[in-house]
Amino acid sequence: MKQSLRKHLLQTNSDDELKRWFDPLHFEYDEENKRVTVGFPHAFFAKWFENEIQGKFEAQLNLFLGAGYLVSYRDNGSSERPTGVNTAEVVKRIDFPFGQEFTFETFLINKKNYFPIASAKEVAKQSASLFNPFIICGPGGSGKTHLIKSVANEIAKKHDYSSLFMGTMDELNSLYTIQFKGDTIRARSHLFEYSFLFIDDFQKIREYPHFQHELVNIFNHFYDNKKQMVLACRDKVTSYDFLDDSLQSRLGWGLIVTLKEPDLEIRVGYIQRQCRAKRLTLNKEQILTLAQRFTDFRYLQGILLKLFAFKELVKKELSQKDFEHILANTEEKATDDLTPKKIMGVVSEHYNIRVGDLTGSKRHQHIAQARQVAMFLCRQMLKTSYPALGRAFGGKDHSTVLYSVKKIDQLQEDNYDLKQLLKTLKNKCRMT
Repeated sequence: MKQSLRKHLLQTNSDDELKRWFDPLHFEYDEENKRVTVGFPHAFFAKWFENEIQGKFEAQLNLFLGAGYLVSYRDNGSSERPTGVNTAEVVKRIDFPFGQEFTFETFLINKKNYFPIASAKEVAKQSASLFNPFIICGPGGSGKTHLIKSVANEIAKKHDYSSLFMGTMDELNSLYTIQFKGDTIRARSHLFEYSFLFIDDFQKIREYPHFQHELVNIFNHFYDNKKQMVLACRDKVTSYDFLDDSLQSRLGWGLIVTLKEPDLEIRVGYIQRQCRAKRLTLNKEQILTLAQRFTDFRYLQGILLKLFAFKELVKKELSQKDFEHILANTEEKATDDLTPKKIMGVVSEHYNIRVGDLTGSKRHQHIAQARQVAMFLCRQMLKTSYPALGRAFGGKDHSTVLYSVKKIDQLQEDNYDLKQLLKTLKNKCRMT
């Protein structure tokens, strides 16, 4: 087993690196009980391994063995003495229920983001809630979702992942309004069964003012019972003047950290790492071009995926001409201040109607088509939820929005003029 695992690790580590940290390890493999025991040569090595290598090793072990395995650690000379202070930490799951790519090791950091990452790691270690709630703030593309899921994955190594609630603010609201059909008591009881609460996109609470009082109830339960809460939001939560005073004060009880946008150095490092993982060859100039042009990791991921797909499907190395062609056909990111209102303004100007017609109830064919196009563009460019779009368009039902988006999506597949119009309108929206 050890030699097969070593070959697997050579895909992401050099032979010299493995000689340094992998070869000294001792392995016991129990396939029937799906358990791996790792032995260390001495306690100092164990402590170094825990701090520097363990997270990366467990992620690769998960890829190699598959789901459902346990890993335990011990000093090679003692089967009784665990390597950690807390014996409960010796045996760990190596599953990644919230995405194998979301780990602390894959989160590239520099000095600007050292404190938020160190704090997140500390939260992940605690069985009791030391920082509660733990709130991660930062602009789009700064890595909030990556970090919140990394914390959840790490906690899931020691706790059943079914005890963790992970969802966006939209999904939390849907739990109450759709899954439990507005039955607040049943929804609350269901949520209270979880031991950990993770809420992403918390800034969307602004769209659910009626839900703020219920959030106070949720907060009280988790805080009083020492259940960890982790929230992620786009802005500094202290700037949310729309929050209820009681909710705002409770958020201040915990630890609030702010992620900075990834700088050029971080983006270059990310591209280099992805190129190694995908065996994609880019020269220094191409890497720098990508890092300078795409400041949002989500768009970096998209363009790197395109480049990798070209290499795999066309079966050849990228030429400079190929590289420039792919970049030329990659849409730029939407501006951070793009809103449904701005998109409606562009669409209404093109169709020569009022914005009020888009949010109103008139069903004339010309207005109905403009409304559907506007809904489609909002969904495509802003990724806004269907219920939120329904409210933006004058209180329409989310099923109406869903129908409109699907209809335009299907029509543009076979209608060249409509497809070109959508591209034109997208470009105008970005320039507003």
